[in-house]
Amino acid sequence: MFRDLLTEAYNAMRHNRRRTALTMLGMAWGIATVCMLLAYGDGFGRACENIFASFGTKMMFIVPGRTSMQAGGDKAGTQLRLTLDDIDMLGANIPQITHITPSNGKTATTQYEGRSFDFDLVGERPITYNIRAMNIDQGRFYNGEDEAQRARVAVIGPEAKEKLFSGRNALGEHIRIDGISFEVIGIYTAKMQAGDGNNINRLVFIPYSTIGDIMDTHYLGSFLVSYETNEFEQLEQNIRNAIADQHKYNPADRRALMVFNLMVQLHQFQIISIGLKILLGFIGTLTLGIGGVGLMNIMLVSVTQRTREIGVEKALGARRRDIFLQFLAEALAITLMGGIVGIILAYAVSLSVGRLTLYSAIAKYAEGGDVRLMINPMTLLIAVGILMGVGLVSGMLPAIRASRLDPIEALRYE
Repeated sequence: MFRDLLTEAYNAMRHNRRRTALTMLGMAWGIATVCMLLAYGDGFGRACENIFASFGTKMMFIVPGRTSMQAGGDKAGTQLRLTLDDIDMLGANIPQITHITPSNGKTATTQYEGRSFDFDLVGERPITYNIRAMNIDQGRFYNGEDEAQRARVAVIGPEAKEKLFSGRNALGEHIRIDGISFEVIGIYTAKMQAGDGNNINRLVFIPYSTIGDIMDTHYLGSFLVSYETNEFEQLEQNIRNAIADQHKYNPADRRALMVFNLMVQLHQFQIISIGLKILLGFIGTLTLGIGGVGLMNIMLVSVTQRTREIGVEKALGARRRDIFLQFLAEALAITLMGGIVGIILAYAVSLSVGRLTLYSAIAKYAEGGDVRLMINPMTLLIAVGILMGVGLVSGMLPAIRASRLDPIEALRYE
């Protein structure tokens, strides 16, 4: 029976080739639009994740501030002072923290031969390489041995390297930072940089133990932590509670400890991304629905033109179900063929378009933050599901109308 239905559907489409082709084109355009819009939504979400991943997604940057509430006999406005003991306490008491490093820094005069620039100097432990999701373009990052020996070594950013060395080899050369000589052992890979005022690629990293030769490190300027848990808000609260208990202030005082949690911002962008996907999917469904209306109209015309044929079939014993399935199969066949053409078209367009400018329009080294139209299997399944739903709805009404025709009236139809 299934084979007979396909044969009848094929013969009907072959009999009206032009009409069938135009209807298929409408369905193909609709499904291609759905695929590309959903692919754009997925690409936007991946672009946002890439932007945050370049700075270290599961990472918190924590800066001590001033209290805004009176606590422990101290008036509001007291400066919070953190030391290495606080770092050790957090690492020992909060198991969700995988890596932690103190951080101190300042703007330092950096010189090489006759060139001199003011760069931001950062002193952190070697584990910052993992926390900040850094990559090394040349050389290496300083290690635990460098930290233990208070080695005067430096890892510089690509823009700092360009300004100091103008394309010359920097590895093994010595630069002077506030008058102290440091050996350049590495250049880290450029990170996404929004605006000329962003100095992310002009930083100079040295071991935390060594920065004590340049500035007072008794109190921490900040510290960074990385973690694996998905309960990032609870982890943030645990850190606030632990520090507040250690320094005797109210843990609800958010100004005392300023926490920049990248996962919070990423989560917000993920919500925006999901909303965008739903909106684009809805728009694509409406576009496909226009093709479905065209299919329904053509099938209704087909029912009218084949009224006598339906009457003959019923007179020969065809049941309502048989007539219904015959016309529904024809509608679904047109939908399926149009869907195949549309999916091929969507893949062709997505591959030819490649990368769509997004973040790189306002940032340097930000190609990873642009949208790429990649149709993944889930997008394809959603698009096919929408297609079949539209095909069924568009084919049902003409098929029901055909199955309910009175055979006597149908035979008398001219």
